Amino acid sequence: MSQGRLLSEIAAATGGVLQGAERRIEHLSIDTRQPFDPEDTLFVALRGKHHDGHQYIEELRQRGVRCFLVQRGVVPPNEGDSLVEVDNTLEALQALAAWHRAQFNLPVIGITGSNGKTVVKEWLQQLLGQDERIVRSPGSWNSQVGVPLSVWEIGSEDTLGIFEAGISEPGEMAALAHIIAPDIGIFTNVGPAHSAGFSSDEAKAREKALLFSHAKTVVYCADHSIVQAALAQLKGPELRAWSREGGSYVHILYEKTEGTETHLTIACEGKETEVLLPFSDSASVENALHCITVMYLLGRSGKAIANGVRQLRPVSMRLEMLPGLNNGTLLNDAYSNDLSSLTIALSQLARTAAGRLKTVVLSDIVESGEGPMELYARIAALLRAAEVDQLIGVGPLMQAHASMFPASSRFYSDADQLLRALPYPPENGAVTLVKGARHFGLERVVERWEERTHGTVMEVDTEALRHNLNHYRELCGPEVRIMAMVKAGGYGSGAVELARFFAHEQVAWLGVAYADEGIELRRQGIRTPVLVMNPEPVPMETLHRYHLEAEVYDQRSLKAALHFAEHVPDAPAVHIKLDTGMHRLGFMPAEIPDLLEALRGNRKLRIASILSHLAASEDPQQDAFTREQIDLFRSLAATITDVIGYQPLLHLANSAGATRFPEARFNMVRLGIGLHGIGANAEETALLLPVETLRTVIAQVKDVPAGDSVSYGHKTRLDTPTRIAVLPIGYADGLSRRLGEGRGRVWINGHEAPFVGAICMDMCMVDVTRIACAPGDDAFLFSVDHPVQEYARDLGTIPYEALTSISPRVKRVFVHGG
Repeated sequence: MSQGRLLSEIAAATGGVLQGAERRIEHLSIDTRQPFDPEDTLFVALRGKHHDGHQYIEELRQRGVRCFLVQRGVVPPNEGDSLVEVDNTLEALQALAAWHRAQFNLPVIGITGSNGKTVVKEWLQQLLGQDERIVRSPGSWNSQVGVPLSVWEIGSEDTLGIFEAGISEPGEMAALAHIIAPDIGIFTNVGPAHSAGFSSDEAKAREKALLFSHAKTVVYCADHSIVQAALAQLKGPELRAWSREGGSYVHILYEKTEGTETHLTIACEGKETEVLLPFSDSASVENALHCITVMYLLGRSGKAIANGVRQLRPVSMRLEMLPGLNNGTLLNDAYSNDLSSLTIALSQLARTAAGRLKTVVLSDIVESGEGPMELYARIAALLRAAEVDQLIGVGPLMQAHASMFPASSRFYSDADQLLRALPYPPENGAVTLVKGARHFGLERVVERWEERTHGTVMEVDTEALRHNLNHYRELCGPEVRIMAMVKAGGYGSGAVELARFFAHEQVAWLGVAYADEGIELRRQGIRTPVLVMNPEPVPMETLHRYHLEAEVYDQRSLKAALHFAEHVPDAPAVHIKLDTGMHRLGFMPAEIPDLLEALRGNRKLRIASILSHLAASEDPQQDAFTREQIDLFRSLAATITDVIGYQPLLHLANSAGATRFPEARFNMVRLGIGLHGIGANAEETALLLPVETLRTVIAQVKDVPAGDSVSYGHKTRLDTPTRIAVLPIGYADGLSRRLGEGRGRVWINGHEAPFVGAICMDMCMVDVTRIACAPGDDAFLFSVDHPVQEYARDLGTIPYEALTSISPRVKRVFVHGG
């Protein structure tokens, strides 16, 4: 924990000027939506491509915040404020963190690479946490903003720092290197992640290596030639590599995978050690070997290393959102517990709740290094700031400090006692965060309180969703509003949770197909404007009652809206749909005179927008037709605007149209499939991130002799002895029968497993003859590594159909990156 800094010190460190009273600062915040104690928090008003923190100063004043780091001349002085004025708030934040880091002499490990940074950091915490007081990056905070916020948490009681550094374009690493100032570096690997900003993997590796320019030692895998070449250009650090080829600091003499374990014989400086890793996948083995090499470097014995790594636990890097009993929602973060990760989890609780009751199940925080009174006072302050409605404490320390928490709180000695007292979530419709250190076993609370479904799940990565949304915001610019389409169950991903996410991200509009979809959003507390886009007749009274707005696309729907507006002063606005060539819904050009005539006498019905739909914006061969649509829309919209006498919103472009036709953006775009990671072309798709993962688990593995048949019909006979895995997913889950008989595949432990025989209603079978696997292992139909586009190609269809075909009985789990 940071020991606190005077504002005058912060002003000196950032080259700023203090306006107002001197105060002591413990915490930094950049997001008004996060819970924090206003008394000792400095709000840093960052300006970015999609936001400006200065816009929220007045809101924060109302919440009691008085200390602000702001751009010079932007915020007028206010009585009671303490302002630190600087030229650039991001650069000031980074300078502050670098100054803060320089006040401490503890050793610091800096980690970079394309993959594995967070896992290596968390495993080092598991391996070294018993002997060291470690301060580390919360989650995956490795950006230009995340790194300084992480380093700010260094305190005098800490004995080791471990921080990640990630980059996406040239020139970014120098600032992070200055802030982290690592003594020991770990370069995990170089892969395709964040490649768009670099000319080659070699250029990306050279930029990443700059983190270690002034480090004493760098750990890496010498078998990665690109990494080795980049590090060889550094003048100062001593390079300590591990390798399977020999001639390195740590040499892998023997390696064998058996089931879910890996047996290794390792030599370091002439001494051999046998090591058992509780993992078999190559990425985990690589991450573990980075940790092992660091352990040797820090002087740990081979015996201590072997004992430590065999107890390594998987790192849960994402917080899961699950449907709960009693109409509730569960946020599962039951595998770690410290103040930094608790702060992040409470922020996610606030985002998810959106007006619903908030419950927190929280275990003791152990090995924090702080005195119990101070620690639990800070926990109580965090919960108050997050406006938690109900606390359920688990563990002797939570019980011992019960007086610090509201009288309505409940306390239990362990998970067993909690579940005996509360077999179900205590509040109906609440959002419940379950947060605890692993040894408290709070995952059993999640299992008991979760609404049970079978083991097939669709994961929705909200960090990828946010990345894609920001891609389009940057592409379109701040003057163009975003309508996020959440129709068809949010493209198969869960309409309500997607709508909550987009509302939190402050999109201008949500788009649905039918009124009942919009009504459900309103019933779930979502207040963002909603446009109903399809033709099902709905009484205007219903739209009015639920604050929905709809298209008018012919004389019938227009007359109904005009009539309602004559009698209801606050009648919902309407959106005029034009048919510019799609020939689905909308006024045809020949019908425009009658439309104009009806609008001329109107003084009560408000026109919120004029829209149309591009038919082939993704197809370069149809560009001439698309431009004809754009020109016709512009002309018709101008004619309507002249008649009504004011400028409504104009929107025509879908995801592909927004990318390929800047002139079609007007002042709003409607984004659908692009938000899910599927761009207008291969170049744009490379800049986006896949959002959905469809996975199931192996139910059974069996050996079937040659000549036997598999599945219904007695048609698929095996030519050779075959090992079959049975998966609990079938056509009732949306897995098309078209994929049977080897036409489709799943991915198990990184290997392709083709379907064998026909797809059944609830199950299917795949060939795992050459794959080491066991019941309980995951099988992926699509994922980050094998995106939904591949799955759709196997089906002979488009990603839209592939996503929306997944059955409602498949559980949707929203995951949130660190």
